[in-house]
Amino acid sequence: MPEILQYTFMQKAFVVGLLVGGLCPSIGTFLVLRRLSMVGETLAHTSLAGVLLGILWGISPLPFALLVSILIVFVLEKLRKIFPNYAELSLAIIMSAGLGLAVVLMEFTNASDTSVTGLLFGSIITLSNQDILLIGLLSFLSILVIIRYYREFFYLTFDEEGARLAGIAVERFNYFLLFLTTMVIAIGLRIVGALLISSLMIVPVAASLLLSRGFKQTLLFAVLIGILSVLIGLVTSFYLGLAPGGAIVLSSVIIFLIILLFKKIHP
Repeated sequence: MPEILQYTFMQKAFVVGLLVGGLCPSIGTFLVLRRLSMVGETLAHTSLAGVLLGILWGISPLPFALLVSILIVFVLEKLRKIFPNYAELSLAIIMSAGLGLAVVLMEFTNASDTSVTGLLFGSIITLSNQDILLIGLLSFLSILVIIRYYREFFYLTFDEEGARLAGIAVERFNYFLLFLTTMVIAIGLRIVGALLISSLMIVPVAASLLLSRGFKQTLLFAVLIGILSVLIGLVTSFYLGLAPGGAIVLSSVIIFLIILLFKKIHP
């Protein structure tokens, strides 16, 4: 067995990492193609506030972060209806509120500097068996929803008005997509961190768009690039002593730059 797999915390990190590396770009593909890239960033910041609230009230942080983010989804959709021509405005309002609340809560919680850093940038060492079980359950549910409603999400991504005319419940599936985004962020929070999780949802998709010629190819390449980024990032962080979240995101950016350079040389 390779040295890296002899440690229990690295075994857990690889299990969760592979789930995160596959799920983040799969949801990110729908978000990017709908020009909602900043949704992941917004929900990630609100989930950080949810984690800190859980710590403050002595509740398990991960489920509480998921609950708070789901509540924020309803607020986000209401704001989008209030400002239909300025969709990014609702995201900016929610993100500002989430960041402001998180900064205030840091003053009231008893979380150490190390635990706060883990929330911001990820910490594979803190993964417990309960975290693994919850992350596995959320991942399974996310995959089931994507497979079950793939056709509806596909139509919604490219032609929302056409999907409505075809009888698809557009509003309901908008909520579904945001709920999936929330679950994926909660899954990746402990390994990538609140400040970096949205990058793993977007950068592999950007790299995939340079390679693919259709939606299914984009989705497939994005998932493969996401998984490869996690594997490279975890191995690099272990042997070089780097922060795992940062190493994973930098790996995805480097892969993007390599693909971009290759496309410039061989258009």
